[in-house]
Amino acid sequence: MKVILLADIKGVGKKDQIINASDGYARNYLFPKKLAIEATNDNLLKWKAKQNGVEYKKSVEKQEAINLANQLKNISLQIKVKAGENGKIFGGVTTKEIAENLQAQYRIEIDKKKINLAETIKMLGTIMVDIKLYEGVIGKLKVQIVAE
Repeated sequence: MKVILLADIKGVGKKDQIINASDGYARNYLFPKKLAIEATNDNLLKWKAKQNGVEYKKSVEKQEAINLANQLKNISLQIKVKAGENGKIFGGVTTKEIAENLQAQYRIEIDKKKINLAETIKMLGTIMVDIKLYEGVIGKLKVQIVAE
């Protein structure tokens, strides 16, 4: 019997996957626990519509991420910090500070976890920072660290 899974089931399949299950397993376990529904024509049409909606949403999100990546490419974010005489910063510039300054200066909100920084910035100067915006879309941001 073909069924559409409504939840992830270990060893059986993932949510929204169509599988062949034995009649007894489907009727006695999957259906009563609301883990699956029978793959009738109506249910298959609803499932396909849902899949199309999910794919459309993903394509829109990816396009928005590409647009944001292009926007970030043209931005030069300037962060003012206290520094010593030889250009060494007191403390360091973290992903949190980069995200906060980006929000304050350009009204672009990015989660600090998406900013890829190997270690905190401890010297004055310019650095290119990678920002993971979406799966396969990475934006580059130019960050200038200047002394106050």
